[in-house]
Amino acid sequence: MSKSAGIANLWDEGKAAAMTEADRLVYRSNLLGADKRVTNYGGGNTSSKITETDPLTGEEVEVLWVKGSGGDVGTIGLDGFATLYMDRLRALKGLYRGVEHEDEMVGYLPHCTFGLNPRAASIDTPLHAYVPRRFVDHMHPDAVIAIAASEDSRALTEEIFGGRIGWLPWKRPGFELGLWLEKFCLENPEAEGVVLEGHGLFTWGDTPKGCYETTLAAINRAMAWLDGRSAGAGAFGGAAVAALDAEARRGVAARLMPAIRGLISAASPKVGHFDDSAAVLDFVCSNDLRPLAALGTSCPDHFLRTKIRPLVVDFDPANPDVEALLGGLAQAIAAYREDYAAYYARCRHEDSPAIRDPNAVVYLVPGVGMITFAKDKATARISSEFYINAINVMRGASSVSTYQGLSEQEAFDIEYWLLEEAKLQRMPKPKALAGRIALVTGGAGGIGKATAARLLREGACVVLADIDAAALVAAKDELAAAFGGDAVRSATVDVTREEDVSAGMAVAALEYGGLDILVSNAGLASSASVEETSLALWNRNMDILSTGYFLVSREAFRLFRTQKIGGSVVFVASKNGLAASPNASAYCTAKAAEIHLARCLALEGAEAQIRVNVVNPDAVLRGSKIWTGEWKEQRAAAYSMSTDELEEHYRKRSMLKRSVFPEDVAEAIYFLASDASAKSTGNIVNVDAGNAQAFTR
Repeated sequence: MSKSAGIANLWDEGKAAAMTEADRLVYRSNLLGADKRVTNYGGGNTSSKITETDPLTGEEVEVLWVKGSGGDVGTIGLDGFATLYMDRLRALKGLYRGVEHEDEMVGYLPHCTFGLNPRAASIDTPLHAYVPRRFVDHMHPDAVIAIAASEDSRALTEEIFGGRIGWLPWKRPGFELGLWLEKFCLENPEAEGVVLEGHGLFTWGDTPKGCYETTLAAINRAMAWLDGRSAGAGAFGGAAVAALDAEARRGVAARLMPAIRGLISAASPKVGHFDDSAAVLDFVCSNDLRPLAALGTSCPDHFLRTKIRPLVVDFDPANPDVEALLGGLAQAIAAYREDYAAYYARCRHEDSPAIRDPNAVVYLVPGVGMITFAKDKATARISSEFYINAINVMRGASSVSTYQGLSEQEAFDIEYWLLEEAKLQRMPKPKALAGRIALVTGGAGGIGKATAARLLREGACVVLADIDAAALVAAKDELAAAFGGDAVRSATVDVTREEDVSAGMAVAALEYGGLDILVSNAGLASSASVEETSLALWNRNMDILSTGYFLVSREAFRLFRTQKIGGSVVFVASKNGLAASPNASAYCTAKAAEIHLARCLALEGAEAQIRVNVVNPDAVLRGSKIWTGEWKEQRAAAYSMSTDELEEHYRKRSMLKRSVFPEDVAEAIYFLASDASAKSTGNIVNVDAGNAQAFTR
């Protein structure tokens, strides 16, 4: 094992000196959260006890600033901290009736709020309040949790830290643990922190800088000690199988993920994430994969993100039979669900919440990597990161001792904790397309980009596909900035090339787990009299607007049928597919073929709940790439006018006397792609401001 690089001290005293005490808390928190070796996303918390002026009495009072419920120390701002009167928090001790009444103490925390702060205090608030030091950090570093999750963690803690860092046995976070920490501090006044068995690290100090540096010193000491003890040792009992090469790993994952997704998305659609990093491959290729995976995780934060245990998929990379893998998948997932239901039945209490989704979150594939599924891409990615934290913990613990996870009952009591259930119930209602995956061809153009934005606004993940690589990068960057990088991917695709189309669909499968919505929008336009229409021009229209739509639909249908959860296809055709136009025979004919192809596909897809519908725009000039070339000049010439007059001509020509914009077309596409039109297939929606020639009946 190579020596780990220590965590650098990034504290800038010049910068910190100019800050308020509250700002220094944010600064300290962000520095700690910036390195995932210090704490995982959303994990751990920080606090400062700050003297404030009471808004009612004008007197100085001691106020606890502590990370609020659901925050992330790496990105937290001032508004992410709860603020509570310390004298009221101390008064809560007189109300505490013992561990059997632990949960009721959380209900008292709002009564301690300082400054009408709306940020909810977390269950960890007493842990910070009762440590008799002004500045406290609670982190989840892999190196320390590796010690905390070892069978002999107390002895190892003493060996590594001596008396500087103490040790406390496992206790679920809450009021009782806060009292334990207070007692430890009072009995060990020289201690700088404590390792919580199976949980993490608490450190403290009399200055923000001192607290920060103590945290880093403890983590770096644990990392160095583990490096020294595990040097040369084979990870996880050594390799049992060899990993496939990168291209083969991605190929297996792209086939496997839609199949898994279909089997676990009955209640609600899931989004996937694939990871084949070195740490993951070491684990999934090892001799100890199955016994360690069966133990589950130790740290509560890890567990809540990754469930009781992962599902290890039966796959032999030395004989990579993907068909056999897919054939056994339904049985493996059903067995996992049965096992989870039995776990729930064994551990439930009279007042436990109802059983939740019994499917695995983490899927480990020998020789290939790790797949995670969750309600959205960010959650799936973060779940993957948490399990990598767990892998690092298992690596460290098993190299110096024996790794131990949480007991089954403790794990259940955390997963189905009534306070955790209350938090879940407070979460906002999912958006209309949450968990859905869309691919939009022509995604860098006006209609394509507007459509992607509309779908993203409703919670979908979107793959932009376009032949224009430069425009594609710009569109992806723009949408990622607006909706977050997790939600947008891109693929350079020429829809007339089978290999490009297959590769584009593989991006959707590998990056998100499958496909729910295809918006077939790639296009071109041409104008010429029939005598001047060359065979090349005719074929170019047919290749893109007819054959291209066939190719992307065929690949989408294959994914839909693999998933077996339905799907929606929306063709962006044209008014010209229904109404003839002068000097545009190739374009109009190709668009008519496109519309009829949609009707045929609606017939074929109906039994599998695959809906196929058409949107017919007309004269969408703004933002459209096809109107930036010769087409605009050609259409102006066909109507004997200048290009500057063309948009006004189309507006006046319409029955409603209104211009049509990309966002108008996107709205119709969203309707046909969403459950709002769940009982519609084979339909055409015109978005042309009214054109009697294009009426469908």
